[in-house]
This record gives sequence, C-alpha cells and structure tokens, in this order.
Amino acid sequence: MKFKYLLYPDNWSEIAAEVKQEALWRCQKCGLKCIAPGENTSHLTRSERMAYTLQVHHWNRNPADNRKSNLVALCSACHLFYHQGGKSNVSPGLGKPSLRLATLTTKMDNPCILAARS
Repeated sequence: MKFKYLLYPDNWSEIAAEVKQEALWRCQKCGLKCIAPGENTSHLTRSERMAYTLQVHHWNRNPADNRKSNLVALCSACHLFYHQGGKSNVSPGLGKPSLRLATLTTKMDNPCILAARS
C-alpha cells in the first residue's frame, strides 16, 4: 500500500510528534522504548533503527481524522501487525494512555521485542 500524503494535514509532523511525546516515546501496545529525537543511534543497525521507530496509527484508519482519541503511538512492528491483520483498533477498550500502559504484555511474550531482536 502506498503512503498517500495528500490525505494527511499539512501539520501532520507536529501532530504525530505530540502523540509520540505524550506516549513518552514508547509503543502504547507493547511498551517498547523507541528512538526519541536527538537520541544517539550510531550503535544501531538500519534494521534496529527501523524496529525502534515510533509511528502514529489512526484507530479508524482515516488519516484526516486527527482527534487525539483517534491516534495511538505504536512501534513499527505493532503498527505493521495491525495493518496486516486488518484491525482498526489497537485493542478493545484501550482509549486512554493510562489504560493502554496498564495492559502491556510482558517483554518475554512481546512479539514486537522479539521482532526487533531478530
């Protein structure tokens, strides 16, 4: 699927940065600590940098709907998982960041952590 920039508002970069900052640069599904702006990534491979990149997902898959309640910060693996699986919502009932963080899976069971390590 091609990324369609025309569907996003002109200030998308600022909106996405705010969502990521509010998530403290952690995936709101698996809890993976992702790369924050200015962080030294010289020790990471390109693959690792991609795995630790935080992205913003639209719950309803409508890039024009940028209400905070429709946006969630996800690592690359979790974001890809939800798009490949055809799922719109990250997880039922996880509308508030505090609830999302309270329901994170353990790192040992986390498919995102395992994907980032391989």
